[in-house]
Amino acid sequence: MGPVRVAAVQFAAGRDVPGNLATCLRMIDRAAAEGASIIVLPEFCNRLSWYADRAEALRHACTPDGPFLTAIKERAAAHRAYVKVNVTLTTGGRVTVGSLLYGPDGALLGRSDKLTLMGAEGDNLDPGTAAGPVVATPHGRLGMYACMEGVTSDVPRDLAVRGAQVLLNSLNSFATDEAGLHVPVRAAENRVWVVAANKVGPLLPADLLPAIAERLGVPAGLLDGAGESQIVAPDGTVVAKGPRTGEAVVVADIDPSLADRKTRPDGTDLFAARRPRLYTPIVAAPRPRSAPPGEAKVDVAAVRSPGLVRDAALAGAELIVLPELAFGVDADPGAVVAALATALDGTTAHAVTTVRAGAAHAAYLVNARGLAGSQPQLHACARHSGWATEYGKRLAVFALPWGRLALVPGDDALYPEVFRLAAIADADAVAVPCTPAEDWEIALGLPERAAENRLNVVASGPDDGVVLALPADFTLWTSWAGPFEGRISHPLVTRASGPVTVAAVHPAQAVNRLVSKNTDLVGGRPAHAVAALADDDPSGVRR
Repeated sequence: MGPVRVAAVQFAAGRDVPGNLATCLRMIDRAAAEGASIIVLPEFCNRLSWYADRAEALRHACTPDGPFLTAIKERAAAHRAYVKVNVTLTTGGRVTVGSLLYGPDGALLGRSDKLTLMGAEGDNLDPGTAAGPVVATPHGRLGMYACMEGVTSDVPRDLAVRGAQVLLNSLNSFATDEAGLHVPVRAAENRVWVVAANKVGPLLPADLLPAIAERLGVPAGLLDGAGESQIVAPDGTVVAKGPRTGEAVVVADIDPSLADRKTRPDGTDLFAARRPRLYTPIVAAPRPRSAPPGEAKVDVAAVRSPGLVRDAALAGAELIVLPELAFGVDADPGAVVAALATALDGTTAHAVTTVRAGAAHAAYLVNARGLAGSQPQLHACARHSGWATEYGKRLAVFALPWGRLALVPGDDALYPEVFRLAAIADADAVAVPCTPAEDWEIALGLPERAAENRLNVVASGPDDGVVLALPADFTLWTSWAGPFEGRISHPLVTRASGPVTVAAVHPAQAVNRLVSKNTDLVGGRPAHAVAALADDDPSGVRR
C-alpha cells in the first residue's frame, strides 16, 4: 500500500434531481482530472433533504439499481476510481440516508445507512439498523459515515476499532463547528485519515426558507451549507481545506498506512490500551437521564501549582483543578491531602490533582475536611509504566453541592469512551488533571468531549489548561437568548493562559442533550450498532 490521492468534493444540490445528478457527474470528472483515486461526495446528493411528507420522501428516493446510482457507478468505472456518494435510498418500504461506495469496476463495495438522524430528517426518513462495513481496498481500509454521525464519537470510533484507516464523511451542514471541531477531532482521537465533503448553497427550499428559519430560530442567511470540505491527517492536522462558499475539489496525497500507528509521543499505543469491557454501558440500551440538574452557575479554576490553590478558593472557585502529579510523583498521598485541605480551610471548595497511590495513578478529590473521593486511572500509559501497574475498574461520579462530578486522571482524557461513560452516569462536569503532549488534546479533544456529551470540563496541565462551559443556547427549534452565529454544538472556551484561570461553568445545562428535535446526543446514541466499542477482540487482538 502506497500513497493515494483523495478528493473531498463540495457543491450545492437543489430539488432538481436530474440537475443534481449532472452536478455529481461533473464534479466526479473534476476530481478524477486532478488524479483522485478516492472521491467523496457530500450528503443528500440526490435532493434537498426537506420533504413535505413521507410520500414525497419515497417518491424522490433513489433505488439501488435506479438511474441516479447507475450513472454514479458507471462514472466511477469510467475513471477507475472509488466513489462514495450519499443519497436518500429506498428498499423494502424504508427510506434511509445511504452512503454507497463504488469501486473502479463500478461494483458496489459497501453500503452504510445513517444511524443518527438530525432533527427534521427523522420526520420522514428512517435510521439505519446496523453498523456500516469497513471496506478493504488496495488503497487502504475505508469506513463511511455521514454528518450527524460524526458529531458524536460512537460511529467513527466503531469504524476505527474495526480497522478503518480512512474515514469518508459526507455532510449536509450549515454548522461551522463541523469544520472547526467535529471533523478534525475524529482523525486525531482515532489516529486515522478523514476525508470530509460538505455542501454549499441553500440546504432548504427557497420558498420555505423564511418560515423554516423562523421555526429553527436561525437567520436565513446562515442556513447555507458551510463548505470547508477537508482532508485531515491522523494527528489532527488539516492538510487541505476548501472555501466557505462555492464549489471546490479538495485534494491531497495521503498514506493510509500511517493510520496503523496508534502511538502518542510517550510510546503509548492508544488502541492497545483501550479497556473494552469497561465500555459496556455505551453499547447498552440508552436510558433517560435520571439525576436532577445541578446549579445554574458555579465558578471553577484551572491552577498551575499547589501554592495557588488558596488564592483560587478565596476568589470564589468551588472546583479547583491542578495538573496531574502537581506535588511530584514521589509525594506522599496523605501529605497531598493534608496540604490541599489546609489550603481549602474555611471554604466549600474542592481541589483535584493526581497522586501515586501505591501501584495506581489516581485522581484525588479533596475538600477542607480531607479526601472526598478518588478515581484510579483506567488506562495504561507509557509515561507511568515504571510504577503504575494497577488500573481502575469503573468510572465513579461524585455528588457535590452544585452538581455531579467525574474525575478523569491523566491520559484517560484521550479516550472518548471515558467521557461517554461520565455522561451516561449523569455527570454535570468533569475534572481533568493532565499533562497534554499534543496540540489537539486541548484544541480539539477536550472541547469535543464537552460538546458531544454535554459536559462542563475543567482541565489543567503544567503548561496549558482550559475551562469548557456549556452554553444555554443549544437546541435548534427553540428560542435562543443570543444570536445564532453558525455553531450548534460547541462549548464556551476559556483557555487557561496564566497561573490561575477562574471562569464559570453551567452544571444545569448538562441535562439538555437535545441538539435538535428528537436528536439526543447521549440518549440517542446508536448503541445497538456500535458493539465493537465494547468488543474485547474487534480486530483480532485481545485487550
